[in-house]
Amino acid sequence: MIMDRIAGAPISWGVCEVPGWGHQLAPRRVLGEMGELGLAATEFGPDGFLPDEPEEKAELLRSYGLRAVGGFVPAVVHDPDRDPLPGIDAALDGFVAAGAGTLVLAAATGLDGYDERPDLDDTGWSTLFANLDRIAERCAGRGVSLALHPHMGTLVERREEVMRVLEGSEVPLCLDTGHLLAGGTDPVDLVRQVPRRITHTHLKDVDAALAARVRGGELSYYDAVRTGMYRPLGEGDVDIAEIVRLLEGSGYRGWYVMEQDTVLTAEPRDEGPLADVRTGVRFLSGLDTGPAAG
Repeated sequence: MIMDRIAGAPISWGVCEVPGWGHQLAPRRVLGEMGELGLAATEFGPDGFLPDEPEEKAELLRSYGLRAVGGFVPAVVHDPDRDPLPGIDAALDGFVAAGAGTLVLAAATGLDGYDERPDLDDTGWSTLFANLDRIAERCAGRGVSLALHPHMGTLVERREEVMRVLEGSEVPLCLDTGHLLAGGTDPVDLVRQVPRRITHTHLKDVDAALAARVRGGELSYYDAVRTGMYRPLGEGDVDIAEIVRLLEGSGYRGWYVMEQDTVLTAEPRDEGPLADVRTGVRFLSGLDTGPAAG
C-alpha cells in the first residue's frame, strides 16, 4: 500500500514562489484541507508560506497532523561567481528541525519565473556538476537526501539535459511526471531506464497538447498552467498508474507528492483546489500496485 506515503504540496493550492503567480492562500486553509483529506505529510512550499523559525515551522505542521517531507529549493548552481551553499545551509536548518528527509533542488537560472533561461556552455555544466556534488555532501552531513528536480524554465528541463545529468553525475532525481513530460522526457521510460536514480516523486497529470505548445515556444509555462495544463490525477495523458507500479516493483519506498500546479485569481468561494486534490487521492487509493506491465 502506498497511501501512507502520499503527501501534499502547497502549489496544488496555488501557493508558489514566483512573483505575481496568483492569489496566495493562507497556510491555515491549505494545511487544514490537507489534514481533511487525510494526507500523511506535505512539502514546505515557498519561503514565507510557513514560519521561518525552524521549530515554529515544525510545530505548525504537527498541529495539523502532518509530517514534513522536505521542500523545493531553487538555487543557482551554474555560475562560478555564486556560491549556493549559504542558501542551502539556511534551508537545511528548517529541514532538520522539522524532520524532513529530502531537499528537492532545482537548477535555477537566476531569473524571475520560468519563461526564460540561458544556454549553458561547458564551463557552466562543469560548475553545475561540481556544485551538485558539494550540495549532496552538505545535505548528507545534515541527514537529508538531495534530489535534483528537472523543471520547466530551469537549466535541467529538456530530455538531453536530463540525460546529461544522468551521465555526468551521480545525483539522485526527483521524478516530476509533469515537468518531465512537458520538457520532452517520457516519465514512464525514465522509470524503466533508471529506477534506482529516483528517490523522490512528484505526481502530476498533464494535458499533453498544452505541454507540446509550451515545449514549442507557442505558450508560456505560466499561461499553460493557468489554462489547465495540469489535470487531476487520472484525467490527463501521463500513465500515473504504470509509473507507480514500476516504482513499487523496483523497490521504491519514497514519497509520492501530489503536485498539480495551479494559478488562483482570488480566494475560492467553493472547494477550489481541494476538489482536484481529492480526485487525486481517490485515484491513488484505487491503484493496483502489483507487478508492472511489460
